[in-house]
Amino acid sequence: MSQDDTLRTLCNCLALRQASRHVTQFYDQVLAPSGVRTTQYSILHRVQTQGPLTVNELAHQLVMDPSTLTHNLKPLLKDGLVALQVGRTDRRQRAVDITAEGKDVYRKARPLWLRAQADFEHAVGDSQASALRDLLASVARTGLGQSQEETPAPKATSRRRR
Repeated sequence: MSQDDTLRTLCNCLALRQASRHVTQFYDQVLAPSGVRTTQYSILHRVQTQGPLTVNELAHQLVMDPSTLTHNLKPLLKDGLVALQVGRTDRRQRAVDITAEGKDVYRKARPLWLRAQADFEHAVGDSQASALRDLLASVARTGLGQSQEETPAPKATSRRRR
């Protein structure tokens, strides 16, 4: 059995996760000299290009649960790369903003990320990479998991013998 055969699966979720882990590991290796990982770079990029965003706005844009985002923000906050501000329209909300130190790290990470992008597109082909991003964006916009009440769950079966 070849390695290609062992990676092939009928499970869409597993196939996505395998590819995601593979690509994330690659991007993390390329970004390593900057001191940030892929998820951290994504956060820095959003707040650098869009200005302060509330935790909920940022989580929505990253298709991430707010509590997961908060977990991912902790090292960035600890290292002084981002700061939490009082929300502009609602003082109860917190907005994530990039600090001067975060901007320096972002400037260091940006060319590394661009290199990772170019290497990825060279490996899979420019048009296939673009088509993949379009397909994945389409998948992220689906209503999966939002209308679970409409689809009845399978009935639990008892394993006890009668």
